[in-house]
Amino acid sequence: MSTPHHSGDHHGDHPAPETDHHVHGHGEHAGHSTAMFRDRFWWSLILSIPVVIFSPMVAHLLGYHLPAFPGSTWIPPVLGTIIFVYGGTPFLKGGWKELKSRQPGMMLLIAMAITVAFVASWVTTLGLGGFDLDFWWELALLVTIMLLGHWLEMRALGAASSALDALAALLPDEAEKVIDGTTRTVAISELVVDDVVLVRAGARVPADGTILDGAAEFDEAMITGESRPVFRDTGDKVVAGTVATDNTVRIRVEATGGDTALAGIQRMVADAQESSSRAQALADRAAALLFWFALISALITAVVWTIIGSPDDAVVRTVTVLVIACPHALGLAIPLVIAISSERAAKSGVLIKDRMALERMRTIDVVLFDKTGTLTEGSHAVTGVAAAVGVTEGELLALAAAAEADSEHPVARAIVAAAAAHPEASRRQIRATGFSAASGRGGPGHCRWR
Repeated sequence: MSTPHHSGDHHGDHPAPETDHHVHGHGEHAGHSTAMFRDRFWWSLILSIPVVIFSPMVAHLLGYHLPAFPGSTWIPPVLGTIIFVYGGTPFLKGGWKELKSRQPGMMLLIAMAITVAFVASWVTTLGLGGFDLDFWWELALLVTIMLLGHWLEMRALGAASSALDALAALLPDEAEKVIDGTTRTVAISELVVDDVVLVRAGARVPADGTILDGAAEFDEAMITGESRPVFRDTGDKVVAGTVATDNTVRIRVEATGGDTALAGIQRMVADAQESSSRAQALADRAAALLFWFALISALITAVVWTIIGSPDDAVVRTVTVLVIACPHALGLAIPLVIAISSERAAKSGVLIKDRMALERMRTIDVVLFDKTGTLTEGSHAVTGVAAAVGVTEGELLALAAAAEADSEHPVARAIVAAAAAHPEASRRQIRATGFSAASGRGGPGHCRWR
């Protein structure tokens, strides 16, 4: 697992590497968005309520009389058909893909169950068979429950995807390209290897490269997690997304776009989103086995009841076997586990490199942490002020903040923040002139304060 540390302002939206949302164990979600599953779930839930209320079986189980008025008997079939077509489409498409690829799984099981329930219910409603198979309420609830599970799963993937967006936002939108001794602002997508760019104090590095001229302390917290700036001199390599805190440097570009270290981190996160956990792998195998078990059981049921009973009995029991074979619990439990674990990790700033790692953590006895920025905040703060005789604490803070006001160094930002929060220092309007940064040593400045 990796822990990202984001700092600084977002300088624009940079798309993360594209990934197909193939959710293992739950069919293909490619082209399916979180909003789509959410909308289909809520509409199916709303339509399911009258279907259940007007179901004779539910009324018998709960002991109430069915509301009766002209056309009331058509409420379950009409609304059930809408739920089957609107809510069931993702499962029907997913089931068809699994069938074509000859890899039966969860989607095919769901598609088989809702299709059998739909056909059997219409046959019963139209009085075409000599049996009573009113599965409208079961069809409605089955589709609704499965939509809920897939919505939760897609929402968890969306939460993890926000980490990719945050990583992409570390890059600036533009760079200052040096051409014949002058600078020209260009989009970072226009940069190529061997270009020379100017990175001013407080600006982000637009691409991986080597410092040609100058030296500065770089804030690399968003890449390494270390809050302490790292001094980089001429000839040293720098990474896209890091910040030159105190001085201006010229950098020769060595990697752009997908070849940068930041892009590598993005790919790692994207791969983690597509990784399959052991629970999902187990669900894959269970769904495949359950599919064949359901078909064989249905075939045996049909043969046995045709011999010892009647064709109508065989149809009723065969259809029942195929409908109840749909894995309601499995289809909801796995997405819930994924949703809870992924969302909690994302909210805590933890990027899961491999979902199997989460499950292996139950066997861990000892954990080694990188303290700075992982167990700590990863940012500087003023913890105390020791003022000389004749100078108050507020005066000293105000003077230091005035000198550091234009610096982007993390320590300078901490001093400015401490002064702003101090009752006396925040009231003093002090300005510094002649400030110049000295890497690793702060910087002098002149203040008029008395």
